[in-house]
Amino acid sequence: MSAGVAVAQAQTATAQAKVHARLRGVTRVFEGKLSVHALGPLDLDLPRGEFFSVVGPSGCGKSTLMDLIAGLSPPTEGTVTFEDKPVAGEVPDGIGAVFQEDASFPWLTVRDNIAFGLRRAGVDPAETQRRVEYAIGFMGLREFATAYPAQLSGGMRQRVCIARTLVMQPRLILLDEPFGALDQQTRLLMGDELLRLWRETGATVMLITHALDEAAMLSDRVGVMSARPGRFIDVITTGWSRERDSNIVADPAFGVVTARLWSLLRGESLKAIGAKGA
Repeated sequence: MSAGVAVAQAQTATAQAKVHARLRGVTRVFEGKLSVHALGPLDLDLPRGEFFSVVGPSGCGKSTLMDLIAGLSPPTEGTVTFEDKPVAGEVPDGIGAVFQEDASFPWLTVRDNIAFGLRRAGVDPAETQRRVEYAIGFMGLREFATAYPAQLSGGMRQRVCIARTLVMQPRLILLDEPFGALDQQTRLLMGDELLRLWRETGATVMLITHALDEAAMLSDRVGVMSARPGRFIDVITTGWSRERDSNIVADPAFGVVTARLWSLLRGESLKAIGAKGA
């Protein structure tokens, strides 16, 4: 083997090792009385440790994409892999998901909500307590540890759901509109907490969102999807520092990124609602 070939193979192996999740030629068609081609074909590489967001018009298949990566739904065609292993039929170990809907258990306290998955998995009680107490402190829930979800604000309930995912120590965190029901100011502050969590854990994060400013602020890259069937029409690299927070919205470059996202998304949104015009 020549030195050049050896170097090329080593570079290829290094590049592959950095890819945490990969989709190739993925489509999703929902069969029934009316067949719906929801997604694809599309390709996607999620590098390890990246914060990646997905934006697109309503109904373009964003949540379907998350379901495919999480193993909650199989692709009609193509392949989905996580850490070089096929994703099929069940949520792989190492993937955690948080959804827009409040998924806290109303009959459990904050502490017991967060501990639920660990106890179900049979994790040692001492280790469970250590992880839960850390997550409670990290998410700013210490004084509400014995409260029930009905006693919390919407933003605090989402913190509980994120903490419940965090304690499972996922290597890939999937978020589907987790802050969709919150006001703008709370969304920005929750975004700061999410960035802090991302830096602290070193996890790869994929966020589904309708909010272009949220995607622009949080992400290393933003994938822009077309109207159904959803495909990636562009992927925008933001160029932000890893230490970023919500103060970045005052940076002129932030406006450039959001404007670019909207210029790509406007036409697709018009297609999605059946409108005509520029």
